[in-house]
Amino acid sequence: MAEHIGIVACSAEGAALCYRTICMEAGLEMAEHDHPEITMHTHPLAEYLLGIRRGNWDLVSQLMLSSTNIVAEAGANFAICPDNTIHQAFDLMVHKSPIPWIHIADAVGAEASRKGVKQLGILGTKYLMTGPVYPEALEKFGMTCEIPAQDDRERIDEIIFKELVNGIFPEKSRLYFNTVITKLKKQGCEAVVLGCTEIPLIVDPNDCPLPTLDSTRLLARAALRKSLGKTLQ
Repeated sequence: MAEHIGIVACSAEGAALCYRTICMEAGLEMAEHDHPEITMHTHPLAEYLLGIRRGNWDLVSQLMLSSTNIVAEAGANFAICPDNTIHQAFDLMVHKSPIPWIHIADAVGAEASRKGVKQLGILGTKYLMTGPVYPEALEKFGMTCEIPAQDDRERIDEIIFKELVNGIFPEKSRLYFNTVITKLKKQGCEAVVLGCTEIPLIVDPNDCPLPTLDSTRLLARAALRKSLGKTLQ
């Protein structure tokens, strides 16, 4: 019997993509229209942003733990969070969690390792790009990472919070991401991490200057494998 997956959500678009990926791809492993039981909970994104913008990661961890307790009480056997930025509070929360977790950057690192990638470009919110989440996780896989220049980081952050989390995906923003990714390629990056869970909704892998690592879908697939008792790599 498949294990019950708990989703600790943050933004609507990223959480929806993660949930849909699990449900749609489960049919390849299970019966048609079948998927593991899933419980999702989220506090309002505005509450998370209060902590993120003030650098108050204790507050972020408290919100994550609150949602974890709710999905655990609903029967979830383990938890995931389809939001890269708030994983900066992961270590403050996980030792208090009533259920195990899959770390989103570990799911990305495992796939990058499988592909033989050694240097990754990181895209996401400005907090993620300058934070420790990916450098620390990728170090375990023997990988290094690069981030865009400050002006590009600020513009990407603006696109995420003004457009993507609101379900707005203009063509000019898609082309801008491709321009930034081209710069990362020139810095020696072999692939790029779509490290905001909404970025996969605007970056087209078929039109991207580098191979993409879609953190949202990779996390969803890792959760599906764990639910079905398969290895995570």
